[in-house]
Amino acid sequence: MAEIMQKDGTWSFEVDSLRLVPGSDKGVSLLRRTLGEVSVPLEALAGISFEPGRKSGRLRLRLREGACPLMQIAGGRLDDASDPYRLVVENDRSGVAEYFVEEVRNALLLDQVDSGPVDRYLVGGPAVPYTASAGDASVSVDEKQIRLTWTWTTEASKSSGGPRTIPLAEVLAVEWLPAAGLENGHLRFRTPAATHTMPPKYDPHAVNLYGLKKDPLMALAAAAVVARMPHPHAVEDAAPAALTAAPQDAVPGAEDHDVLLRRLRELGELHRSGVLTDEEFALAKQAVLRRL
Repeated sequence: MAEIMQKDGTWSFEVDSLRLVPGSDKGVSLLRRTLGEVSVPLEALAGISFEPGRKSGRLRLRLREGACPLMQIAGGRLDDASDPYRLVVENDRSGVAEYFVEEVRNALLLDQVDSGPVDRYLVGGPAVPYTASAGDASVSVDEKQIRLTWTWTTEASKSSGGPRTIPLAEVLAVEWLPAAGLENGHLRFRTPAATHTMPPKYDPHAVNLYGLKKDPLMALAAAAVVARMPHPHAVEDAAPAALTAAPQDAVPGAEDHDVLLRRLRELGELHRSGVLTDEEFALAKQAVLRRL
């Protein structure tokens, strides 16, 4: 077993997994404190490194592509302080950090862990039910749905319809973009029923983010949803459930060809309007054609 304890947190490694516990120091980010302990199986790792610095160093884990729903949705846009796979190491503990790196690297070599992409999430997303408030809304996620509740800052045209409930089965894609400079960020849930051509400020399927302290909590809300969607690299499960599910009036195992052909036309319309990407359209189309 190898372990390193710092104000920023404690990392432990034993045989086939790492346990990352954020510290209680005031400098630990709100996202890391809210996420809490993270368990990372060895097979989820692509690498580990220690970066020495003038005042302090950094331990960093590099996860395999697709291993973590939070990193999947963040796409490299999390700020350094919010990254749960980074640990600030005081200079007098650099030797311990280097030993920790060596132990993990040796285990990766012994187990011959591949560093390539994975087809399933190996690190769990935030536990549900999960609720976060930031920007112009409060977002609640459970195993079946997302609920957006508007705040006093929400545009009237957006809040006039009341809270928005979105079944998880209808979510095609999730977008999270942090605010940058004078530009607001957003969290948006794409569904077949909405065109999403309007700015997040007016879109009832989106949260408008102003660049305030609680904004990163919406990345956790996004990750909680993504963790419950088909994995992007899974061959059979990649098409969104809302696009591959049989219509309610179809008889299971004996679907009418007219219904499936109509579904293909609907997919084509969604693709042409920009709701579905080329990849999403191809996967969903393939899933329907298999049933013809």
